[in-house]
Amino acid sequence: MPGRPRDPDLEQRLLAAAWSILTEESYAALTLAKVAARAGAHRSDVYRRWPNKIRLVADAVDAHVPPVSDANTGSLLSDIRVHVDDLARSWTAPWTDSLVGWLADLADDAEAEATFRTMGLRRGRSLLLSLERAVERGEIPELPSYELVSALIEGPLTHCRIIGRRSPSAEFLDIVATSAHRVITATAAAR
Repeated sequence: MPGRPRDPDLEQRLLAAAWSILTEESYAALTLAKVAARAGAHRSDVYRRWPNKIRLVADAVDAHVPPVSDANTGSLLSDIRVHVDDLARSWTAPWTDSLVGWLADLADDAEAEATFRTMGLRRGRSLLLSLERAVERGEIPELPSYELVSALIEGPLTHCRIIGRRSPSAEFLDIVATSAHRVITATAAAR
């Protein structure tokens, strides 16, 4: 005897419910039961898909964090500025207040951490493309360390939001972009 047909939209509703709890309340307030209730589903529907809230949040963040645009302005500095703006929009969104607790919990779940790292690499792809185009245009002689460039850009944004508990100003974003550009071009010139 066949069971009930699967609801094709259920997973998306559950992810949307988790995202809304993260952004409206907090990571600490999120429970699988609360997600099920908000999505109009049963707790078993959630547990069938995610064994714990760490993995559910990893998938919700992956599905809902806005993408970073692939800027191709013709200038590395301008591309970096667009990248910084996109990241700043993400870092100033309400969900970042929930990030600290979740990041700590990632250490206990390798699969959720892998989802988070994959999302980070996908979001960083546009920066890597900008760096490759800068090499092609002759702005820099070779690709710098992606990890260094990413840290130069995301480090100040993360610090501003999570440690400073504030959103970065336009002036701050200009300084981040200009500083990263200077380090990239100076490092490339020094080699």
